[in-house]
Amino acid sequence: MASEILEDGTFDPTDFADELEAAPANLAVGTTLWFENDRLKVWEVKLDPGERGPFHAHTRNYFWTVVEAGRGLQRLSDGTFWVRDYQVGDTSYLEHTPETALIHDLENVGDTVLRFVTVELLDT
Repeated sequence: MASEILEDGTFDPTDFADELEAAPANLAVGTTLWFENDRLKVWEVKLDPGERGPFHAHTRNYFWTVVEAGRGLQRLSDGTFWVRDYQVGDTSYLEHTPETALIHDLENVGDTVLRFVTVELLDT
């Protein structure tokens, strides 16, 4: 379960045109790959205040769990965004394929480190 959306709106995707064009091939869904085998990948997503992870594509089923609380701004490839306060233990499971990929970025707009663990399921 994720925290309530604090703010939402739109942005101009042309501000990120080069990144969005490259995003379908950017399958790095975290900042550090901790573990990988033939069944799953375990990623850390760690963003310091003001730091932003680039647009990337989720093409597999996955889940994430917050391990350090913070405030995040997520932009989607359709030009929408939202801001949430993430709490330790917030968890979400999402299902995607290469045909239904989720393309987004994540920016830490808070004043603390924001950290998730994301697990991609490779054999689904």
